[in-house]
Amino acid sequence: MTVKRRTGRRPGAGDTRGEILTAARQVFAEKGFDKATIRGIARAAAVDPALVHHYFETKEGLFVAAMRLPIDPAQVVPLVLEGPREEVGERLVRFILTVTSDAQAREPVLALLRSAMTNEQVLGMIREFITNALLYKVADGLGVSHLRMEAAFGQLIGVVLARYVLALEPLASADLEELVELLAPTVQRYLTP
Repeated sequence: MTVKRRTGRRPGAGDTRGEILTAARQVFAEKGFDKATIRGIARAAAVDPALVHHYFETKEGLFVAAMRLPIDPAQVVPLVLEGPREEVGERLVRFILTVTSDAQAREPVLALLRSAMTNEQVLGMIREFITNALLYKVADGLGVSHLRMEAAFGQLIGVVLARYVLALEPLASADLEELVELLAPTVQRYLTP
């Protein structure tokens, strides 16, 4: 006799989505982004992997939700790649500066960066996510080397840290459009093969 696996909602009034997120945070912390799997996270949450896909679609989407990140690679990569090639630097700078200009969106990013500076496990997890889910996909889509993409990103993350962590003036209070005009040509140079 075979036991038929139950499908549908789990019994009880639990917060299944919340349980998946809790399990995901734990699994990502233990294994890093690359080695964590949807199946492993589903097993830790005691749910079917299809349910994880239902709520979050992809591992990247689950990571974004679990870490409370304001960006989803599924939206960012096409945004950066679509449009005229000679404006990709401007699109990337504008996107990063716009996202980080919102304090609510910026705080989880800065919290993760601070954690990464003191915790090797967090650093590895963030590095894997940023490179594999974002930077390398953009680099490959543009046909530029990963080194060029990382250099462009390094330029921007440095500006974000100087603007919001160190609060260097006049950078901290500079107008977004002024910064886009200043930084876009430099980032464009990195992304032009």
